[in-house]
Amino acid sequence: MNEVCSPVRNPVAVLREEFDDWAVLFNPDTAQAVGINPIGVTVWKLIDGKRTLDDVLLHIKDHYEDVPETAREDIDTFIENLTEGGFVGFRVGDTD
Repeated sequence: MNEVCSPVRNPVAVLREEFDDWAVLFNPDTAQAVGINPIGVTVWKLIDGKRTLDDVLLHIKDHYEDVPETAREDIDTFIENLTEGGFVGFRVGDTD
């Protein structure tokens, strides 16, 4: 039996998409706001507590061109920053 961690959005966080495909995330619990680029918006929409970070990476590779070799590290850093800001948590489950 293996445990897997899946990121999940804070349900009170608000995503405000702007006209240029960028967005602002706002956490009313902490009054923090952060701007995110179009790939970050896609990642945000994919973190639903069901998908792992590997699943998110596969989706990015399938839907975007010229994904850099550092994409997994970039996603990890993005999720870490969102976690520190209270925008994201993790759901732990078994993989049997």
